[in-house]
Amino acid sequence: VQLQASGGGLVQAGGSLRLSCAASGRTFSSYTIVWFRQAPGKQRDFVAGINWNGGRTYYADSVKGRFTISRDNAKNTVYLQMNSLKPEDTAVYYCAADVTWLKTRYELYTNWGQGTKVTVSS
Repeated sequence: VQLQASGGGLVQAGGSLRLSCAASGRTFSSYTIVWFRQAPGKQRDFVAGINWNGGRTYYADSVKGRFTISRDNAKNTVYLQMNSLKPEDTAVYYCAADVTWLKTRYELYTNWGQGTKVTVSS
C-alpha cells in the first residue's frame, strides 16, 4: 500500500487541523495505520494508531483527549483530527502502515507516506 499524508498548515494555538492519510491499493482495509511526528532535531515519535476496521485506537499520552484518529475504508483514508493544538505539536506528521497491531517505534515501520508539516504558533 502506498500512503500520502496531507492537511498540514499553520494554525494558532488552540486551533484545529485535520490530517488525511490517503492510501492506494485494494488491501488498505487490512492494515493498521499509525501517525508519527518529528519535530526539528528530534526523533520521530508515535502519535496515534488505528486497527484495520477502526475498532481499536491508541494514542500517545501527549495527545490523548485532543487528537482523534479515524478511518474510512471505503475512501482508503485515515484521518487525524487535531484539536486544542499547542506549539509543542509543531512537527512534520507522517503516516505509516503495517499488518500487525500495534508498534510504537518508528524503526519498526518500513511503509511510510511523505510527511505533512504542522506549525502551531503561540
